[in-house]
Amino acid sequence: MVQLLATIEHAVKKPVWGCTMCGQCVLHKTGLTCPMTCPKNLRNGPCGGVREDGNCEVEPDMPCVWVKAQDRSEKMPRTWREQFDDLRPPVDNRLQGTSSWKNLLTGRDKQVPAGWQSDEE
Repeated sequence: MVQLLATIEHAVKKPVWGCTMCGQCVLHKTGLTCPMTCPKNLRNGPCGGVREDGNCEVEPDMPCVWVKAQDRSEKMPRTWREQFDDLRPPVDNRLQGTSSWKNLLTGRDKQVPAGWQSDEE
């Protein structure tokens, strides 16, 4: 059942948002732009290497994921838009390939790797 859920999630999210199945989806906080499509996998904003035209320094023909996320987040409902600047924990690579829907429902997506704490804790 769990694998079926992950398969369905990937089938829905991959073609629309380029989902990489990180297991910790933050689409609603990033203007429906997957930060894991960034060549550097940055989850908390651009690297500083954004070109003048708004494209990525690593992939010059690709618009910077974070420029796109900023533009899109401004069009989101207020509650989601306000989460754009939130600090997101590092990706727990142990969740790669798992369903973020399941992880959200069980709270697993909120568990952070050992050694990482936010100011709120």
